Amino acid sequence: MSEDKKIIFSMVGVSKTTPQGKQIIKNIYLSFFYGAKIGIIGLNGSGKSTVMKIIAGLDKAYQGDVVFSPGYTVGYLPQEPELDLNKTVKEIVMEGAKETVDVLKEYEEINAAFMDEEVLNDPDKMDKLIARQGEVQDKIDSLDAWELDNKLERAMDALRCPPDDQLISTLSGGEKRRVALCRLLLQNPDILLLDEPTNHLDAESIDWLEQHLQQYNGTVIAVTHDRYFL
Repeated sequence: MSEDKKIIFSMVGVSKTTPQGKQIIKNIYLSFFYGAKIGIIGLNGSGKSTVMKIIAGLDKAYQGDVVFSPGYTVGYLPQEPELDLNKTVKEIVMEGAKETVDVLKEYEEINAAFMDEEVLNDPDKMDKLIARQGEVQDKIDSLDAWELDNKLERAMDALRCPPDDQLISTLSGGEKRRVALCRLLLQNPDILLLDEPTNHLDAESIDWLEQHLQQYNGTVIAVTHDRYFL
C-alpha cells in the first residue's frame, strides 16, 4: 500500500446505543491515514472496544457513517480472542502466515510440474509454467517468504508463546492472547487494531512489540492503559 497521507478511514457522527437504551458512544468523529499510529484511552466502559469493533467491521449496529477505502486489510486483537481449541499453538500461529504458506506450496507444485511429461512435450505449457514461476517468485520475494520459519521462531520466542505442539484447549487466557497476537503480527495486515496488547506480556516482550510496531509501515490503533507503551 502507498504510504502517502491520504485518509483511508473516516467515522462521522457515529453513535451506538444498546437495545436497553444505554448509550455506549456518542457522536464520534475519527479519520486516519495509512501509517498513522493512534492510541485510544479512556475509562473502563467508555466504549473504546466498541470503537475498535466498528473499525474492524465486526459491529454494524451503530448510527452515523463509516467509510473505509477499499483494498486495505485489517487485523484485530480482541481482549478475549476466540481460538480453535482443537488446534495446536503452531497451527493457530501459522494461520497468520496463510498467504506465505500458500505461495510456497504453489512454488513447490510448479517445480514438480516441470518434470511432467505433458509439460516437457508441450512448449506452450512449458512457457506458461515458466511465466507463472516468475510471478510466484516475485510474490515470494515481496513476502520475504523464505524467512517464514525464522520470523515464526523469533515472534513466538519474543512473545513467550507456549510450546508449538501444545493444544489451545490447555492454555490460560493470557497464553491464548499471546498466541493470537503472534498470529496477527505474522499476518501483517495494513491496519492493526490492538485492544490492550501489552496485557499478559512481560517487560522484554513489550519491548520487542514496541520495536516491531515502530518498524511496521501500516496503521496501528491501540487501546491501552500502558502509558509507557503509548
